[in-house]
Amino acid sequence: MKFATVASRRFLGLIILLASLTAVRADAPATFTVGEFTFTRPAKFEWVEVTSEMRKAQLKVSDPDTKAVAEIVFFQFGPGAAGGVQANVDRWMRQFAEPRDQIHAAKEEVTVGKTKITYASAEGTYKSGMPGSTLTPMPDYALQGAIIDSDDGAVFVRMTGPKALVKASTDDFKKMVESGPKKN
Repeated sequence: MKFATVASRRFLGLIILLASLTAVRADAPATFTVGEFTFTRPAKFEWVEVTSEMRKAQLKVSDPDTKAVAEIVFFQFGPGAAGGVQANVDRWMRQFAEPRDQIHAAKEEVTVGKTKITYASAEGTYKSGMPGSTLTPMPDYALQGAIIDSDDGAVFVRMTGPKALVKASTDDFKKMVESGPKKN
């Protein structure tokens, strides 16, 4: 009987420990680092556990009314990897079913401190999935991307989701992207 009580207490203690670790793990960091940059996560953007070694950080933003969800993913492949800025902008645009002239493709360059950031955006039928696999057409979707120059290899940030949600989240996305590079 005494053994059962001790075992029960240990089991209860283990459950409490696991619950507290889960709570700590669920706490989303306010800032996170990818490469040489430390980004500030907007309050509306939820932290998501990374699902792939290729992804350096993963977030999502949700619309509580429509239940729509957009995914925000950070990638960094190292110096000289993943091709240049234009090659990646072109690849992002090819992820849409419609021709480039029909997806409202746009590209913009800004400088934060001494760091160049290239933004790219498009909207239409997004082809979701891994290259080489079966792609799922997602009509009325949008992409907002950013490529942040770095000597350690560019940081690629991509937000994809329903067009209305991506558009409503673009200002927060850009503030987050521009929070990473040093301002001076």
